[in-house]
Amino acid sequence: MHRLRNLTRRQVILAAGACVLCAAVATAALTGNVGLALTLLAVFFTILFAGLLLIARRLAGLHRAQRRQQADVRTVLDQTQRRVLGAIEELLLHSGDRHRELTDTLVDRMRAQTHELESLVQLLQHVTPRAPMPRPGESELSSTDLLTVLHLIRTRRPRLVLALGSGASTVWMGYALEGTGGKLIALDPDAGNTRAAMTRHGLAEVAQVREAPLKGCDDDFDALADVTAVGLLVIEAPFGHAFGLVKDRLADAATLFCVPDPGWLERIEGLTQEGEALATHAVLSYRRVVRGLSRTQ
Repeated sequence: MHRLRNLTRRQVILAAGACVLCAAVATAALTGNVGLALTLLAVFFTILFAGLLLIARRLAGLHRAQRRQQADVRTVLDQTQRRVLGAIEELLLHSGDRHRELTDTLVDRMRAQTHELESLVQLLQHVTPRAPMPRPGESELSSTDLLTVLHLIRTRRPRLVLALGSGASTVWMGYALEGTGGKLIALDPDAGNTRAAMTRHGLAEVAQVREAPLKGCDDDFDALADVTAVGLLVIEAPFGHAFGLVKDRLADAATLFCVPDPGWLERIEGLTQEGEALATHAVLSYRRVVRGLSRTQ
């Protein structure tokens, strides 16, 4: 019954006609009209044969359409295969150079990280922290830079160090100055965290962390009103513009550790660079130029 419900209208008409024709043949045979029965039976087989031919023709058309679709799919597959092979060949041609570039980059980064790790090990050989060291920020001094700063503190023994910018580097410098008897003043727009770190490490007597804007060369640094004779000036990368504000507070002979700026060497008398820059920063020497006064006769 379910299949009968799924028949189309044409199929229902054909089935009904076949049933009527079969009934007519049976009726003619039972009533003794053999000729009519044979005639109806011949018509039935003729219609059946014509239907079979029509079905065969449609099946042949479907087969041809399927073959055309298969040919189209095969054409698309062939084109796709050629494109993929071409892309693979091009990739193989450039993969060698790209592989070498990536390898060189990876090697350089591994060397840099190894160098930073070696510098950190050397730092810990000279400093024994009394508390966990704070994590350095993105713009703070690297381990290599810190190693140079601590070397300057130990060898040149400045009485006062001024740092523009604070953070983990302030803690390291505080430990170094604790051993040499020097003092540290660090300026930072947000000094709260660094002050807390200095307290945890017991360096509050060695280092003062003062809050200052450090925004531009026209700022008036009230935080440095009492600061003079700075022996070592450490300028972290974001605050290089502030050198002009603190230049007059340096000692007559002082040392700078900062990102090298060729413009400074041209504009500022008494400023020279010591050797090549290490890591991202350089060591500069400052000697104040004192000009004699001429007397008019």
